[in-house]
Amino acid sequence: MSVTIFTALPLWHSFLLLVPAVAALVAVVAARRATSVAAAWRYGRAASVVMLVAGGAGLVARASTSNSAGMLLRADTEGTIMLALVSFVGWVVIRYSQSYLAGDPHEQRYISQLLATLAAVAVVVVANHLVLLTMAWAATSLALHGLLTFFGDRPVAVAVAHKKFILARCADLCMLGAVVAFGTSFGTLRIDQITAEAVAAALPMGARIGIVLVVLAALLKCAQLPFHGWLIQVMEAPTPVSALLHAGVVNLGGFVLLRFAPVVDRAVETRALLIIVGTTTAVIAALVMTTRVSIKVSLAWSTCAQMGFMLMQCGLGIWEMALLHLVAHSLYKAHAFLGAGGAVRQTQRKQLVAKPPAPTGASILVDTTVVVAGTYAAGWAWGKLPFADPPSATVWLLVGIVAVSLVPLASAAHSPGGRRTRLPLIAGTIAIPLAYFALHDVAGQLVPHGQAASPALLVFVAIAFALLFTIHTLCVLVPYGGLSARLYPWMYGGLFLDEAFTRVAFAVWPPPAPRSRPSALPNIAAAAFPDRTLA
Repeated sequence: MSVTIFTALPLWHSFLLLVPAVAALVAVVAARRATSVAAAWRYGRAASVVMLVAGGAGLVARASTSNSAGMLLRADTEGTIMLALVSFVGWVVIRYSQSYLAGDPHEQRYISQLLATLAAVAVVVVANHLVLLTMAWAATSLALHGLLTFFGDRPVAVAVAHKKFILARCADLCMLGAVVAFGTSFGTLRIDQITAEAVAAALPMGARIGIVLVVLAALLKCAQLPFHGWLIQVMEAPTPVSALLHAGVVNLGGFVLLRFAPVVDRAVETRALLIIVGTTTAVIAALVMTTRVSIKVSLAWSTCAQMGFMLMQCGLGIWEMALLHLVAHSLYKAHAFLGAGGAVRQTQRKQLVAKPPAPTGASILVDTTVVVAGTYAAGWAWGKLPFADPPSATVWLLVGIVAVSLVPLASAAHSPGGRRTRLPLIAGTIAIPLAYFALHDVAGQLVPHGQAASPALLVFVAIAFALLFTIHTLCVLVPYGGLSARLYPWMYGGLFLDEAFTRVAFAVWPPPAPRSRPSALPNIAAAAFPDRTLA
């Protein structure tokens, strides 16, 4: 055993330390020591490979050992999974970025800021000290700010990044308040000791204030209503930056809540806050998403809704499903953003095929009945007895939401193939919730289930998602009239919540002026014709 600040950490923790250390070191080298852009990219690619191998090795090593923690760092299931995820996404984004930004005059600065962001995210993941976590979370935001303003000559990019900067600093203040509240209540800032003491005895008032501040920081950084506008409007940033933001940065709020899961379970007020804000955001953002034509903007609203759903899961105490949701959303959203450029070709292919007729109310009712009944019957056969106890009631509520959300997939099958097309889709929508049950069992072995939420909060969630399904169905049946016509302007405008917040925020702290930026044309020409001299 070592007597340093890393006491109680096994030797394999060197894999975890290697990820942020390599990223930070190469970020400095790429910015200061690289003699050319090509050299900087070589350093970046090499660093991404080392991070990927180290993250995977840490995950494998963790599978054969127990949780451990030192004064500053810790290694547990969710941490090693998240670190491997960040390493994988970083590797993909770096490889994609090299071709995407070829010829840009600021490639070298981009590489440095990208690696700095990955290093800060990795420190958040492995931190076991509240001060270290707070500093790393703030550093993540500051490094990401440089990427969001990569095209700093664009006024929209500067203004939106400034809006995020304001909210991030508010979240940092919340975390600093949590440091003071937890320090005075427990006499320690080690996260593992804070959670252990929260389970052993009743929460003191200072700890309740501290966890409320942590939740507020998570809500701000996860772009929950009404502080969501920056996430929707940062599309001026390069596409790989959007992929990194949506796959590995914006969901850090959910990961931090996983770190404090035992404290959240004991604080009723924080659970209510998470469930109400998360559910409301998920429902409204899902409706707004259906009004958008832009692929990237639609994906951004989808992320907003998914973050609300993840935070709702945290409030319900379904921590294992929150971790699963975090990982699945990260992988899906990274692929969706990096593949957004192929959307035009896919749209052109769809236009060559006859558009199927809209589903009828009777077909939607039949599909809903079949999918829900099949899902619950399969769950019963799986051994998941519905409403046997409060935790199972929460899981069944979540699976019911997933099942109903898949009904449009079945109802959309109105091609000339008829039943032969619809039946496989209905079978698929039953198989997906079954996979949800299986993954729930697997994740339950990794992360324990929390305390069940109160019946009133479960009813609130059920009513909210039933309302979402009803509104969506009515708008599909009558797409250009009635309820759809009245709701469309409000949903398209996101209820105009961001406009009100922007006016107040910019009145208090106006955004900076855009900076001048050299033309990229000479660099593009040099990249295309490296053997020629430009006049």
